Amino acid sequence: MSESATISVSGMKCGGCENSIVSKVSVIAGVISVSASHTAKQVDVEFDPAQVNLDQIEDVISDAGFKVE
Repeated sequence: MSESATISVSGMKCGGCENSIVSKVSVIAGVISVSASHTAKQVDVEFDPAQVNLDQIEDVISDAGFKVE
């Protein structure tokens, strides 16, 4: 069973920032889908909580240089 979350993220300025987050989050084991919007300042993610938790996903976004709010 999967879970969905919307994460507020600041620091995204353009489509390149969106692509950076999507590429880093999409390779995490257990992530089913991810999309990012710099205009909405959010990342939508669907994941399998048996394989990954939201804190781990947020850590990857932070490590990519963006601020999770």
